[in-house]
Amino acid sequence: MNVEDLRDYCLSLGNDVEEKMPFQAFKAANGVLAFYVCGHMFCYFDVDHFSVATVKCQPERIPVLLEEKEGVVPPYNMSQKHWIGLQPDVADEALVRELVRNSYALVKAKYARKRT
Repeated sequence: MNVEDLRDYCLSLGNDVEEKMPFQAFKAANGVLAFYVCGHMFCYFDVDHFSVATVKCQPERIPVLLEEKEGVVPPYNMSQKHWIGLQPDVADEALVRELVRNSYALVKAKYARKRT
């Protein structure tokens, strides 16, 4: 999966998805593109160095995914309890899509309730 495909997929998850480049003030992270639902991040990756996409995940799934799935790695700069990293050039595309969709659903379920 390339950077454009992952961007398009994130945007396709719902018309409530927003994309931002929130770290423009930081030289090392000014190429990071992040996707939000209900005002909270569910996926991000560096568009200039597209080697890992970071997504939210259920804590109980993370050890199994890290052990059993190729291309699933510790997250970049996030809690390893709630986030995982995906190497889009290594991981199976169906797995990447499933985990990004899962991340979107987790964040939306948690924060949509708080907005009502």
